[in-house]
Amino acid sequence: MMTPAQLTAHLHLLHSSFRHYVGRDLAELPWQGVNTALALDNAPFVLLSHNTTADPIFTYGNKKALEVFEMEWETLTNLPSRYSAEALAREEREHLLQTVNRQGYIDNYAGVRISSSGRRFLIRQAIVWNLRDAQGHYAGQAAYFDQWEYLPN
Repeated sequence: MMTPAQLTAHLHLLHSSFRHYVGRDLAELPWQGVNTALALDNAPFVLLSHNTTADPIFTYGNKKALEVFEMEWETLTNLPSRYSAEALAREEREHLLQTVNRQGYIDNYAGVRISSSGRRFLIRQAIVWNLRDAQGHYAGQAAYFDQWEYLPN
């Protein structure tokens, strides 16, 4: 688990990168340090990020992400993010991530994801964006969505 300072710093990275690419505050919350970080971590929407490794690993999931993906923090933050999609949808997901790399972000993604128990759900109107640190270096990608529905088995 992240320390409060690490959590605040990471969420600032997500927030500032979102503002850079999308042109507005993440979830319409202006950055106010730890208060905004706590609001994002406890928000009613899903917020996720992954790192820059060849097979990117999740680096963050807010409480709603952990609930929707049915995972504990330690499980999520050791999981290659490609496993959030079913095997058949991984090629589509990879195409999405390459598009985000080129354009900086997309704001209308829809796709099927899968929880740790195998429960499938459709996400809509997801925003996926690149993360850039204070020096402008690529630092991974993040995703936000507040529309999902569980699919029948």
